[in-house]
Amino acid sequence: MRLDNLLAQEKISRKTMKQALLKGEILVDGCPARSLAQNIDTGLQELRFQSHIIQGYEHTYLMLHKPAGVVTANKDKELPTVMDLLPPDIQSDKLYAVGRLDRDTTGLLLVTDNGPLGFQLLHPQYHVDKTYQVEVNGLLTPDHIQTFQKGIVFLDGTICKPARLKILSASLSHSQASITISEGKFHQVKKMFLSVGVKVTSLKRTHFGPWSLDENLQEGDYRPLNSEELTSIRDFLRKSG
Repeated sequence: MRLDNLLAQEKISRKTMKQALLKGEILVDGCPARSLAQNIDTGLQELRFQSHIIQGYEHTYLMLHKPAGVVTANKDKELPTVMDLLPPDIQSDKLYAVGRLDRDTTGLLLVTDNGPLGFQLLHPQYHVDKTYQVEVNGLLTPDHIQTFQKGIVFLDGTICKPARLKILSASLSHSQASITISEGKFHQVKKMFLSVGVKVTSLKRTHFGPWSLDENLQEGDYRPLNSEELTSIRDFLRKSG
């Protein structure tokens, strides 16, 4: 939650907030806050306003293994959504999935009610890497690795940032690879491979920033982030504030 929104819940005026910010009287984990727009989670960070601890609001963070056939949305009139995979006692209008996976794409989704966090994780300025396991219907060669490193250009002129391609197996009819990108254009991974003459037949996200898909998490299941993963959230909040 934004720092100013947190403080407003404590009935602190905007003027008082600004004065306290300038005087260094708002501390986040012992360090002066940088901006009233800073994203804070008092469940992970200590917030002090003029020496008083502000309890605020503790956010929810879940890891979900998205299966194929469900859409990344809160509601859909025709198709099941990732939110339908959560039990009723956890479902909330405030929860949402960070970043969209296509209906037929599986893998790691972060689910949270921390809106600013999701915006920051997807914003190009933070260059949060996303890694996918890919299967394609043709041959991948070392030349493709160089092409991806240079940055794929789509037919419409869209330029992709350099991506890291690692070929795991290759044959004329079937290849497996992993690809790491730092942006999230519409159907980007599928379009990148189409640009080099092969079609994606299977796509699974395994990593999102510092978070890795739990190998013990079955498709359709979820769990709260563990302490190490929550530390990564706190570190990101500290860097991006």
